[in-house]
Amino acid sequence: MFWIVAAVLSAVASIAVLAAGAAAARSVPAENLALALHRRELAEVDDLTERGVLAPVERDVLRAEAARRLLAAADEPVVVGTVYGKADRITVLAIAAAAPLLAVAVYCLAGSPGYADQPFLQRVAAWRAADPRTLTAAQMAAALELIVKERPGDPEPLRALGIAQMASGQYAPAQINLRKAVDLAPRRADLWAGLGEAFAGEADGTVTADAAAAFDQALKLDPSNAPARYYLGRAALAAGDKPAALAQWRAVLATLPQGDPRRAPLLAEMASAETGALVPGTDGPSAAQVAAAQGQVGGEQIRAMVAGLAARLAASPDDADGWVRLVRAYGVLGDTAKRDAALKAARAHFAGKPDVLKALDAVAAPSGAGGAAR
Repeated sequence: MFWIVAAVLSAVASIAVLAAGAAAARSVPAENLALALHRRELAEVDDLTERGVLAPVERDVLRAEAARRLLAAADEPVVVGTVYGKADRITVLAIAAAAPLLAVAVYCLAGSPGYADQPFLQRVAAWRAADPRTLTAAQMAAALELIVKERPGDPEPLRALGIAQMASGQYAPAQINLRKAVDLAPRRADLWAGLGEAFAGEADGTVTADAAAAFDQALKLDPSNAPARYYLGRAALAAGDKPAALAQWRAVLATLPQGDPRRAPLLAEMASAETGALVPGTDGPSAAQVAAAQGQVGGEQIRAMVAGLAARLAASPDDADGWVRLVRAYGVLGDTAKRDAALKAARAHFAGKPDVLKALDAVAAPSGAGGAAR
């Protein structure tokens, strides 16, 4: 019934459009409308002259130009509207009525007209009953919202909801729910740490003042809280306090058992901080620093970090400090081929910037790369 009504309405609308178009076409006078336009233009020139707006010289120029256009328009053929015939109108009406009927036919063949509606609450109930490992973070958050409503005085669903919302990029609502959880259980360090992570996540990983305050509170309640120490280490490193950052991360490392998947990334970040190979604003690693870092995390991880820097510079080559660090890192690692290739690429990219070239020469000269790549 819906599609039949849609077809009728389409036909009625088409009739209205065609009728209006035909009436407009019949009302077009059989004369050149441009002639009337240019005659009016001549009359306006005379009117402006009488009101003192145009000087006589200007009037003569404008009248001559308007008269020229008038004579040119008089020689053009008269164009009148076209009135469509009965057969044309029937064709248009048939197409307008057939369009919705064709649409429903295609839907019946290719779609699922018998598929039942799925209200949102019904879908959420299905997600709640499903294996959590099969759900996306957004689906998990939707299911947890129902549990939070059922258990308003329990901070645990609020914590889980906040984590799910952070995983789906919803940092603002995650902050709201974790604040509620903290209000319900202010002595739980994990809730304070989660709140700090929500603040940091909203700032693209930067430890803001609110995040630092939340992490500090978490450490007061639990000095071994790993997330709080990790983020406070990042805050210390951003502030230029490398020893404090490494102290925080060593404390975290001591709490992670062997085989924990978090150990490798943390060790790599510690090596990055110690060598300066991937930390913006540092002068780059010395041979002793890289050797020390290799003793801690292994040469493969160091090379992986340097490869990551090279990949970032290949995508965004305007980071002059990054090229300086990359050239120095390759030299310290003894990879002369990659060092010279990086130096050559950097010199070509910054050919018009003497200060950058000077910095590149400074890091290349001790290892002899400067002459090799020129």
